[in-house]
This record gives sequence, C-alpha cells and structure tokens, in this order.
Amino acid sequence: MSGYLTTHVLDTARGCPAEGIKIDLYRITKGEREHLKTVVTNDDGRTDAQILPSDEFEIGTYELVFHAGDYLDRTGTPPEEPRFLNVIPLQFGMSEALHYHVPLLLSPFGYSTYRGS
Repeated sequence: MSGYLTTHVLDTARGCPAEGIKIDLYRITKGEREHLKTVVTNDDGRTDAQILPSDEFEIGTYELVFHAGDYLDRTGTPPEEPRFLNVIPLQFGMSEALHYHVPLLLSPFGYSTYRGS
C-alpha cells in the first residue's frame, strides 16, 4: 500500500463545502518548513488531485495552512479587523504509508480537524 494525503473543507456555519480556499502544504524537517505546493479547494471543498500523491509521499511531519480569511470575506461573514480566523495552520505526522485524510470543519469563530478516512 502506498501513502497519500487528501483534505476536505466544510463550512459548518453555512452547511456546505468551502470552495476556493487556498491551502499550502509544507514538510517539516528538523524544525525547518519546506513549501511543497499550493492548491485550492473546488466546488466540493476538496482538491482536484491528492495533495501529496503516493509518488511524492514520505513519512514525516507536515503542515497544511488553510487561508480561511479570504473565503470568509467572500461568503459574507461580517468583516472584522483583524479577522478572528484568517490563516489556520495544522501540523501533523504521517507515520505509515497509508491514506491520510485531514479535513477542516470551518466556521467564522472556530474550526476542528481529525484524521479521516
């Protein structure tokens, strides 16, 4: 089995997928961040391809950075300066060659994540 990484962003306040969220993927090695790629969620709140496909997968520590503020601005969330949630970093480890699914459940004033399937 080969490992790979996917995500999904759901807007729990509006009850729909979060389209158009920019996500940066980093690999963390010895405390240093290496930017691997930037993707954007589609109309289903997912990326069009695996964020980290099996041919690029390595066991290690990673970080997904969700740029939620722009999305919240576009969807009519009342503006505030500074916005309570703007950039959401999620750092996590992948210790086996498995499918790692790291979803983000988003609202203007909170978020949660979990290891999905």
